Amino acid sequence: MASAELPPTFVPGFHDENDIRGTKYCQLGQTDMIVSNMTFGCSALGSVYRPTNEAESCAVTEAAIKSGINMIDTAPWYGHGKSEAVLGKILPKLPRKSYYLNTKVGRYEADYAHMFNFSAERVMRSVDESLQRLGAEYIDVIQIHDMEFAPSLDIIVNETLPALQKLKDSGKVKYIGITGYPLENFREVIERSSVKVDTVLTYCHGSMNDNSLQEFLPYLKSKGVGIINASLLSMGLLTNRGPSDWHPASKEIRETCKNAAAYCQSKQVDISRIATHFSMIQPGIHTTLIST
Repeated sequence: MASAELPPTFVPGFHDENDIRGTKYCQLGQTDMIVSNMTFGCSALGSVYRPTNEAESCAVTEAAIKSGINMIDTAPWYGHGKSEAVLGKILPKLPRKSYYLNTKVGRYEADYAHMFNFSAERVMRSVDESLQRLGAEYIDVIQIHDMEFAPSLDIIVNETLPALQKLKDSGKVKYIGITGYPLENFREVIERSSVKVDTVLTYCHGSMNDNSLQEFLPYLKSKGVGIINASLLSMGLLTNRGPSDWHPASKEIRETCKNAAAYCQSKQVDISRIATHFSMIQPGIHTTLIST
């Protein structure tokens, strides 16, 4: 978007025009959404990393939107509804025009045996629950959460996506997205689905240690799909603290990233800053999701 233009989410009196003009925006695929190059990820609002204060979370959310970030990403899975509930306390107080609101379906419970449910009935109910928690009349992008955990991608193609299309037809959601880690799953679902997929969200593939998303961009763009990159620090690999014990990376990858972080420290540089910069300047990615 030309620097002289203001995005459709600009609200005079709410935004500082200089802040907005200093933010980069682009069209998200073939949607009518003109999104900031940074998306506000709200997993932390669900206290998934550490206990958080609701008042502080609300203040951070408002500050993010006022600064020019105009897309918010959450999910029922984040704090088992807490992230959405916290957003529901602040978003109704902000101009609805000022932000795009994305959430997800398919992942819910802490118990792994009941964590995932991609059935049409649960999807329909999940969106109604999210709308109530968020205090919203509609969701901009409804996304299937980590679809690789479905018993089969057949369920995603034949049941989950058609259910989301019904929700889109009803006006409860505007666009449909899919998320997950394996990049090839996106191709299979997009090719097989009779429902248009508007966006994809993938994580740890647009990062300094794994930039394989770039190889997949030509295909996604040929299908008019909006691209959301997430976890630019590779779930803690590209930090001084390092990843959590549950991180799936091999010992070799852990050691390599640890050595890289130590090298950066020896040069008085935080590897997280370099990694963030690396991901934010990658060509072809419409927006990068960053949490607090």
